[in-house]
Amino acid sequence: MATRAPGNDNAAQPTKRPAPFWHRLNTFFTFPLQSKPLMYSMLLAFSSMLYKVFFFLPDALGILIVEIGILLAASRYGFKVTALGSRGIYKAEDYPAELDPEWKNLPWKLFAILIAQSIAVGWLQRINPGLGTLAWLAMCFLLPATQIVLVQTGSFTETLNPANAWNAVRTIGWPYLLLCLFLFLLSQGTFIALGMLLPVFSGWILLPIINWVLIYFAWVMASLLGYAMYQNHEAFGIDLLPGAGLDEDAPPVDRRSPRRIEQDALDAQVAELVTAGDMVAALAVAYEEQRTHGEEVPAQRRYHRVLALAEGKTATLLDHAQRYIPLLLKFGHGGEALKAFHTCRSKNAEFALQDANATLNLAKAAWHANEAKDALDLLQGFDRRFKDHESVPAAYELVARVLLQGMNRVDMALRVLATLESRHPDTDATRETQWLLRNHVPQGAAGV
Repeated sequence: MATRAPGNDNAAQPTKRPAPFWHRLNTFFTFPLQSKPLMYSMLLAFSSMLYKVFFFLPDALGILIVEIGILLAASRYGFKVTALGSRGIYKAEDYPAELDPEWKNLPWKLFAILIAQSIAVGWLQRINPGLGTLAWLAMCFLLPATQIVLVQTGSFTETLNPANAWNAVRTIGWPYLLLCLFLFLLSQGTFIALGMLLPVFSGWILLPIINWVLIYFAWVMASLLGYAMYQNHEAFGIDLLPGAGLDEDAPPVDRRSPRRIEQDALDAQVAELVTAGDMVAALAVAYEEQRTHGEEVPAQRRYHRVLALAEGKTATLLDHAQRYIPLLLKFGHGGEALKAFHTCRSKNAEFALQDANATLNLAKAAWHANEAKDALDLLQGFDRRFKDHESVPAAYELVARVLLQGMNRVDMALRVLATLESRHPDTDATRETQWLLRNHVPQGAAGV
């Protein structure tokens, strides 16, 4: 497995040597309690109840199937924690959204390695019990080093070679003994914690609790192992990712996430191509990135901007805007969504969003930006375009609000209220509009 950040050979690295891992124990214990790993561990733990889906199987067999799935998912994330920890990333919020493809197979490779080693130990045990015992002790002693080699190389054959594991031990030096001790104590802590919790809980909640405790301590150990590699990253030849490090007094480094750095580099690349007049290449880069990252605003923003500059791409721009503008609204970028809408209108005066909720949300964004005319323009003919849609009453209510508070057109707002009362009398939007116009409704008017 590669240890260098893709496209980032000059990754910022702390100049100060990392503190020994035994000075950072609190960091490892609190890692699984960060919001993202905590939510994921709870999701995995409560997934144990999915065994009821296999109603056609005995409960024991259904539980076994689900537990294997949970073990695989937890192990994959544990290897991700170790791999990224070895490169100095200890905040889960900085993790990439997707696993490296090679990491997904590491649990299977480790399982196969342990099986192969166990077979060899068993063979030695049959030949000479004393030799077999020594081999078993060596296997246990080298297990952390075996995992280190597997994370570094991603190779089954290289990890199976005990010489590579021994080289990892020599690289860490005498602290490897301390690492083994802490990992052993953590493994025992799992059973101590379970022994304290099992008498307290019973029933359906028991299995999720057992799973969560096992996952928690496994990820603590993964975090510890990753930091031990990070502590010796120079000796292991590991290139750190930007923002790496735990030392509070370390020199300032680039704290952007790896994905943000990649996005910024792509922005610079596309800008350079546009400046050079190579719009074909700029479009190709921007298109491919937005195609593979449909939910990432930076990727969609880049593609939108290149389309707006390119000649003969109006139809593509307008089609892309049908997805891009709702995405901006979803992530709270109302002002930017309004600018994108105006860009499309400058290309085609008839441009309109095809989604009712997106149209209403964009009108709300315009209203919040004190753009009353834009809000009304967006909602013009809303009831005809989205007939019988559930958001129609809310659109009427916003129109009335804009007319009253933004344009001081009480007469028109009252007509909107009359329409609401006749077509949608029992809705929250109607009641809100009645309250809004309570001081302007003529005496004796119905519905007030």
